[in-house]
Amino acid sequence: MEYSPPPFFKRGPGLLTRFGFFALISIALLVADARFGYMDAARNTLAAVVTPFQRLFAMPADGVARVGEFFVTQASLRRENDRLKRDALNNAAALQTQQALAAENDNLRQLLAMQQRLARTTVPAEILHAPRDPFSRRVVVDRGSQHEVRPGLAVIDRLGVIGQVTRVFPFASEVTLITDKEQAVPIQVLRSGVRGVTFGIGYDGMLELRFMPVNADIQNGDLLVTSGIDGTYPAGLPVAVVSNIERNAAYAFARITCTPAAGISSYGQVLIVNTAETHPDNPLSPQSEAKRAAPAPAPSPTPAPEPAPGRR
Repeated sequence: MEYSPPPFFKRGPGLLTRFGFFALISIALLVADARFGYMDAARNTLAAVVTPFQRLFAMPADGVARVGEFFVTQASLRRENDRLKRDALNNAAALQTQQALAAENDNLRQLLAMQQRLARTTVPAEILHAPRDPFSRRVVVDRGSQHEVRPGLAVIDRLGVIGQVTRVFPFASEVTLITDKEQAVPIQVLRSGVRGVTFGIGYDGMLELRFMPVNADIQNGDLLVTSGIDGTYPAGLPVAVVSNIERNAAYAFARITCTPAAGISSYGQVLIVNTAETHPDNPLSPQSEAKRAAPAPAPSPTPAPEPAPGRR
């Protein structure tokens, strides 16, 4: 039996043959995948196997990118937050200013309506400040003697009476509020017509209706308006609302507490009402008594009539 040694270099199919073979296989796979979708399962399996390795290899680059994005996002968010805070502050200031202007315009419109209803000469004024006296209730307005303001004039706001001018300067005036303990306002109960006088309490912004009989026709919630009998306050202006009544048969008068109807400490614009009406002198005043006690002037002698011409 003959024995031949193996060849030193094992030779297979040629390059062209292998190329043709693999080209045919590739074309067949492409056609099968495109027409029938035979490779979807293999592709999904291969993707499932390769995906963890892809994510593992991409983690360092993703981590570096996320760290950089974190710092960039933080800086951007901080700048945006600061901008939004500034915008919020600016918008809040503008909104507050707009609300204040709207309230002021509403107050001025109602003041003008009250001015037309009063049919008297009025002077619009603005409250400047309040004196630093804890025992008095006064404010200072920006109208004085140069604006035809004089002591004794009534001061009102859009809701009712707030006080009376007690001191006048050239360009400012001092107004004593109706809640001051030395201020009195003649009033009339709108429901029953009972007249009286309110006095300021002074310490808590309330009024007291004094010297009213226990059986007076006054109830809680009654509106008190100016009676107009003093010649200072125009009749019919709201003054206060009855808030509490204490009746005790052991006392001759009831204790009646009232809440001011006007915005005593709420509004900055007021009207100074000029009482142009003329009233007769008070017969109980010292000036009237002095006039009555003064002697009447002697009548002047009547001259004798001259004789008519042509007669003797």
